[in-house]
Amino acid sequence: MKHEATLLNIICVIAALAFVALAVVNALFSGSFLTTDNLFVTMVCMLMALMFAVNPLLYLKDEGRLPIPFQKRLQKRAALKAGSPETGARALPQSAPLLDAKGRAVPPDVRSMVANMKQRQP
Repeated sequence: MKHEATLLNIICVIAALAFVALAVVNALFSGSFLTTDNLFVTMVCMLMALMFAVNPLLYLKDEGRLPIPFQKRLQKRAALKAGSPETGARALPQSAPLLDAKGRAVPPDVRSMVANMKQRQP
């Protein structure tokens, strides 16, 4: 299954680059670039390039190979807010993600119930 996803992502990247190249060729070799027809063709090419580039980017993000700027800082701020005494909530332990039988992440309400069950009763 991983090889098929890799092949499809490579095809999507090639298609996205082809559409960007087509937009550049349209911009360079058209007589007057600022006509309605040329701007329409350029925008359609760029939109198609975006549509083909989104899937590989999301795949890289899910695999953890695409770093998202400021993501760690936002997670730290969210953890500090969740553990603040004003809200009454507490931060969940950040060890390993809690997964169900099929390997999917469980919802936050289920995680909080499991965390409550793991607390020691006095």
